[in-house]
Amino acid sequence: MSTSIYSINKGINRPIEFKGLKAQYIWYLGGGLLALLILFAILYICGVNTFVCLLIILLAGTGLFMHVYKLSRQYGEHGMMKTLAKRSIPSVIKIYSRKVFTELWKNK
Repeated sequence: MSTSIYSINKGINRPIEFKGLKAQYIWYLGGGLLALLILFAILYICGVNTFVCLLIILLAGTGLFMHVYKLSRQYGEHGMMKTLAKRSIPSVIKIYSRKVFTELWKNK
């Protein structure tokens, strides 16, 4: 009888999820928190009162969390990338010359 000491990973091919955040939104939240840390350091070095710094950072952090969680719920794992890609597709292609089409027949 052989028993394995290794556990089987049941999460293969599933998206990364952390406390309700999916995929790239984890990175967005991490980057936003890093930006808030840098903002706090800049405000503190400039001589702004510590309590004012904390109030600004707490308000901005709350807004960041709410916005990132909203994006995660609204778009899901790939939805925001699909929406941004859909916006970049032109709705109309205008060609003012028939030369493009006549050149196609000449090349064949």
